[in-house]
Amino acid sequence: MRVLVVEDEEGVADAVSRGLTAEGFVTDVATTGTDGLWLAQEYEFDVIVLDIMLPGLSGYEVCRQLRRAGSRVPILMLTAKDGEYDEADALDLGADDFLSKPFSFLVLVARLRALLRRVPVERAPVLRNGDLELDPAANRCTRGTEEIALTAREFSLLEFLVRRRGQIVSRTTIAEHVWDADLDVDSNVIEVYIGYLRRKVDRPFGVQTIETVRGVGYRLREEADAPS
Repeated sequence: MRVLVVEDEEGVADAVSRGLTAEGFVTDVATTGTDGLWLAQEYEFDVIVLDIMLPGLSGYEVCRQLRRAGSRVPILMLTAKDGEYDEADALDLGADDFLSKPFSFLVLVARLRALLRRVPVERAPVLRNGDLELDPAANRCTRGTEEIALTAREFSLLEFLVRRRGQIVSRTTIAEHVWDADLDVDSNVIEVYIGYLRRKVDRPFGVQTIETVRGVGYRLREEADAPS
């Protein structure tokens, strides 16, 4: 999942970015409100972490403009300690949640995962394709009754494919959402991880759901969900 962090305190932005990357997120960082708004409008993000006090445009104004333009991307705003009015204003402007500084990184991750489960409404808590199930909240993958151990990066890649099951996704799109824009798409990193997934979620079960579309990218073959 791709996260935009808009935070002008370099230490905070770097710590959050490194922590989220370790949790399997792809992060982009902006240090001004102006840059944050531009990135949010130019690229697709799954959630935004937005500080209030920013140079250029305030977090309030960034949130206001995004909502006015029709963006539904979940926004978690970082507010001042004991800033009750900050919190109320953030929610009034369309933010989905807030967190007061200083904050626990574990709490930040939990809040972000909660937003990803809740918004938009079409995102089911558990993702399914045939008898393959992914529970992003629990970071759990199963096929049938068997649990499959995945690394954070493998889980992020498989979740990305499951959310777009039946669609062809390019290597560039995968790089942007599961790694970052700096990944050399001509390298074999994506191919290697696709191979890891095939060995874990397909071959042991005698299926071939992860397909290579030559010259284009990859596709997870859409299968009817197993009956509940």
